Amino acid sequence: MAAAGSLAKHEQILVLDPPTDLKFKGPFTDVVTTNLKLRNPSERKVCFKVKTTAPRRYCVRPNSGIIDPGSSVIVSVMLQPFDYDPNEKSKHKFMVQTTYAPPNISDLEAVWKEAKPDELMDSKLRCVFEMPNENDKLNDIDASKPAPVLNTSKQDGPMPKPHSVSLNDTETRKLVEECKRLQAEVMKLTDENQHLRVKHFEMINETPVPHIRSGWC
Repeated sequence: MAAAGSLAKHEQILVLDPPTDLKFKGPFTDVVTTNLKLRNPSERKVCFKVKTTAPRRYCVRPNSGIIDPGSSVIVSVMLQPFDYDPNEKSKHKFMVQTTYAPPNISDLEAVWKEAKPDELMDSKLRCVFEMPNENDKLNDIDASKPAPVLNTSKQDGPMPKPHSVSLNDTETRKLVEECKRLQAEVMKLTDENQHLRVKHFEMINETPVPHIRSGWC
C-alpha cells in the first residue's frame, strides 16, 4: 500500500516545446537565448511559473503568468556569458510549474501561496550546451559576405545566374530595394535622354533660315 501522506500528482496540462531539453548553441562569449513555447490545450486558464537550479546564470522572460484556453506563450531563456568547458557536463535544470487559475483571479502570487500540493503540475527540462560545428561556421561566414555587384553595362544577352549565396531575409530585402532604386535611376536617365533629343530636334527646326535675295545671280 502507498504511504498515507502520498498524493498522486496531476499530469502536466501544458504542452511544452521543446518537451525535455533546452539547447543553447555557443560560442558562449555573449548572451545566448533559446525559446520555450507553452501551449494551453485545455478549456481553463492556467497559471505558470518557471524555476531553475541556476538562477544567477539565466534571465527568464516572462517567468510567470496566466495562459488563456487554447493560447500559447513564448518564454525566452537567456544564458549569461561564461567560460565554456566541453568536458564539463551541464547540471542546470528548469521546471515549469502550473496550476489551474481560480475564477476571477486578481493576485497571481496569492494563487501559488494558497495552491495545494495535489493541485500543482510540473515538467522538468535539462539544459544542453552545444558548440557550432564546422559546417555551421562556414554557413555563417557565407551569410556574412557581401553580395557580388554585377556589371550590367556591357551585357547584351541575358544576365548570367549569380552564384548561390546564403542570405538572410534582411539582406535579401536590401538587395531588392537596391535593384528597384537602380532600375528607377536607369528609367529616369532614359527619359532625360529622350527629352534632350526632342529638345535638340525642336531647336534645329526653330533655327531661322537665312533670307536669299531674289534675282541674285
